[in-house]
Amino acid sequence: MANLIIDKKEFENYIKLSSEMIEKITMMGIPIEVSGNDVNIEVLPNRPDLLSLQGLVRAIKAFIGKEQGLKKYKTKSSGYKLIVEKSLPREWPYAAACIIKNLKFDDAKIKEAIQIQEKLGITLMRRRKKGGIGIYPLERISFPVTFRGESPDKIKFQPLEYPEAITGRQILSKHPTGREYANICKDWSSLPIFVDSKGKIMSMPPIINSNDLGKIDETTKNIFIEATGTDYNLLKKTINILSTAFAEMGGEIYTIECIQQDKRKESIPSFESEKIKINLENVNNILGINLQEKDLEKLLPRMGYDYKKNMVEIPPWRTDVLHEVDIIEDIAIAYGYDKLEPIIPSISTIGQEGKESKIERKVSEILTGLGLIEISSFHLIKEEEAKKGNIKEAEFIEVENSKTDFKILRPNLLISAYRVFGENKDNEYPQKIFEIGTVFRKDIDGKSETGIGESKRLLISISPSNFTEIKQTLDYLMRMLKIKYELKEEDCFGLIPGRTGKIVINGKKAGIMGESNIESLREWNIKMPVSLVEIDLEEIYKLIQ
Repeated sequence: MANLIIDKKEFENYIKLSSEMIEKITMMGIPIEVSGNDVNIEVLPNRPDLLSLQGLVRAIKAFIGKEQGLKKYKTKSSGYKLIVEKSLPREWPYAAACIIKNLKFDDAKIKEAIQIQEKLGITLMRRRKKGGIGIYPLERISFPVTFRGESPDKIKFQPLEYPEAITGRQILSKHPTGREYANICKDWSSLPIFVDSKGKIMSMPPIINSNDLGKIDETTKNIFIEATGTDYNLLKKTINILSTAFAEMGGEIYTIECIQQDKRKESIPSFESEKIKINLENVNNILGINLQEKDLEKLLPRMGYDYKKNMVEIPPWRTDVLHEVDIIEDIAIAYGYDKLEPIIPSISTIGQEGKESKIERKVSEILTGLGLIEISSFHLIKEEEAKKGNIKEAEFIEVENSKTDFKILRPNLLISAYRVFGENKDNEYPQKIFEIGTVFRKDIDGKSETGIGESKRLLISISPSNFTEIKQTLDYLMRMLKIKYELKEEDCFGLIPGRTGKIVINGKKAGIMGESNIESLREWNIKMPVSLVEIDLEEIYKLIQ
């Protein structure tokens, strides 16, 4: 959870905090506590749109019936452009921006702006690993603005709250904020920078703004807001959250034409709402109640939605609504969890742990005893990750209407393991992990209704490690499970020839084992040698009674 601390007087400019009101806000799933002159609020990670006083007030007013339904915001065109160049590091390829005019900043409003920027950076942007946010005084910037990549040694400007101009490389080693976030970009061949039409550097995302062009104060009336990072859709949502928060402060939203590397042009922010069809029968089955159409017409506007004839219009600043079930959860909140009556199901059954679950639990206990840490990764991977793993496009199983870059069902657990090692390359070693998870393949035999086959696999991976160590781990596991296996030489993509082989059980290939080659380590940005085992658990299920 993210904790917000808001001045009580400022909060009560919008909503008076009686004991009854505090109880209502808590029933929204937002724990709130008044301590002296401060209002302490806990915001769930799935609701970054509530990380500002303005977003919070908007949601509360809808819930208590003051301003129900989907709030509309007007935009005007600024006539300005943001150009995103191909010189950017491939790890940081996107940017989105907009302008807010006619703001009246005072000390409290500046603190609010800084707080929402920091909270979004920590939560939605995953401590800036997925994106960064910048806010600038508009009057100091000349358009068009360019977002481009530059050599760390060629970048030179005075960063925020620093006495002199230094290079990009020096920022990562000398500036306090640079040192804190250097691990994000220290291995990039170039660093991203914003440059205005006069050639002045505005910032070096996702690290720091310029002290000259990137510092707002009480004289600032108009601001330029940008979000950069790895996921374009996420950046657009971020701009929606920020721009509406500033609009609630009294500002006017102006769009900027953002031109991406692929020449795609889009005026941002765009407040076009997505729509999701909702089934009343599904709502009642999931919640165990008997709502009518007229009930949805009352409940959904309390959660900030517009609703008409089974179609729900989603606020463009909501990042958490991906499926009908997410809307049903909001219906439950609007209905009131305290009104839902628990009922014991009228089914007489005796629960029993399945055979497969027992085997998986035993495998977990054995590997945990060897000092390995169990992980649980996403079933979905990115297209670029699939290509890194040598998965052919013809074998891709892509989900429809994915809201993120994670849209392909994983065909193995190796890709997930490589991602984990790459993301944790600067953490303590050795890193010993295992995962028991489902993998997916196209069902060419037509045995499944969906056309997708599923199976369980076990992955064991250690870094730094070699073939001998990973084989010792597998030997011990198989001995404890009382299973005999053979290891036969076979080359495998991404593994070192001569240090890899196929695992054979009962005359059938059941998995692979080996050491990752240097190309794989470099592709996934992994610093240490990696050895791994991936084995099909379906074969093990058959052998254990």
